[in-house]
Amino acid sequence: MPLNPARFLSDLHSLRQFGKDGHGVRRRAFTPEDLAARDWLAERITAAGLEPHFDPAGNLFGLAPGTSLLLGSHSDTQPEGGWLDGALGVIAALEVARASVEGGGPPISIVSFQDEEGRFGALTGSSIWSGKLDLDQADSLTDADGLSFAKARETLGARAGAFVDPARFSGFLELHIEQGPTLDQSGEAIGVVTGIVGSRQLQVTVEGQQNHAGTTPMALRRDAFTMVTRFATALEQAFANVVTPQTVWTIGQLQLHPNAPSIVPGRAVFTLQWRDVESDRLERMDQFINDVLNTVAAESGCNVTVERLRQMLEPVPMDHRMQDALSEAAEKIAPDRWRSMPSGALHDASNVAGLMPVGMLFVPSINGVSHTFDEDTAEDDLVLGLRVLADGAERASRALSR
Repeated sequence: MPLNPARFLSDLHSLRQFGKDGHGVRRRAFTPEDLAARDWLAERITAAGLEPHFDPAGNLFGLAPGTSLLLGSHSDTQPEGGWLDGALGVIAALEVARASVEGGGPPISIVSFQDEEGRFGALTGSSIWSGKLDLDQADSLTDADGLSFAKARETLGARAGAFVDPARFSGFLELHIEQGPTLDQSGEAIGVVTGIVGSRQLQVTVEGQQNHAGTTPMALRRDAFTMVTRFATALEQAFANVVTPQTVWTIGQLQLHPNAPSIVPGRAVFTLQWRDVESDRLERMDQFINDVLNTVAAESGCNVTVERLRQMLEPVPMDHRMQDALSEAAEKIAPDRWRSMPSGALHDASNVAGLMPVGMLFVPSINGVSHTFDEDTAEDDLVLGLRVLADGAERASRALSR
């Protein structure tokens, strides 16, 4: 394929301008910045010789004729997002598809999935397209301000068409920044993903007793926040013989009521998320969480209620043919500078894997950071990832056509 790295980098920086904030980007799903970015991408898709197509969920495809390999990722961001998370995979897909048209290569389509970053729920657009979430169910989802998904997607207007039939694609490849420190610390340039972790998430509500902070003795308090801190400490101890160094868990959101300096908190609401590559370990962690919650609640005198959130995803292995194609491409283009590795982050590929063979590539994240304005990757690594993706796409197209 006659790849044009300068054109690729130019498009990547052009996409960055939509919602640019200093070094980072604010481009949440269905915001004016997001829609403007998608309209721009649709124009680039047309110029590349593909057919742009929005579906009812806001996913934007660039369709090649006939059966094709699908490449892409997402272009929405976190509230304070990096400029490469998702965007890299979309623009790399555009360049590979464009180069394939120009060079007479295999037919390649592209996609930018909507709301991967979870304004309305994790991986919303690909969940709907893959059939894991009905559009009617998705329409009832709301963001933090109470805006419904149904209302948000009204902003698509006349853009929205029918859903694209997944049967027209032979497989899916996604290039992404690692979002972790492994490649950066090892000095390696490419990661071939073996599988994507599964995830569980709870919202826990702790009901204690709101009271005066100056007159309530410590021994008589039913402090909701104190129960949260005791739970967090006890959970780490309980997990000691269950987890591996790759297992992670996070209390990511915490709300206190009434959230005043002179009042013992009467209520705390927090989220707990845990991830691992083994379904059995996720289930064992689930039981430990339940046991620790019950124990700490009894000791603190607080009441606890638990809600399981929609972000309950099973671990997903990558297709062996796609892994082979990407590994061979990595060894050719970056010999001795690549590794096979799992993905600790969730990606749209985990949903698409239910429809077709899927593979993923990583490039290094400088200092291992992502979901922050500081997120970055060296341009040489971005271009190297593009080259491996292109070579891997050609190999995958041949393997899937046999």
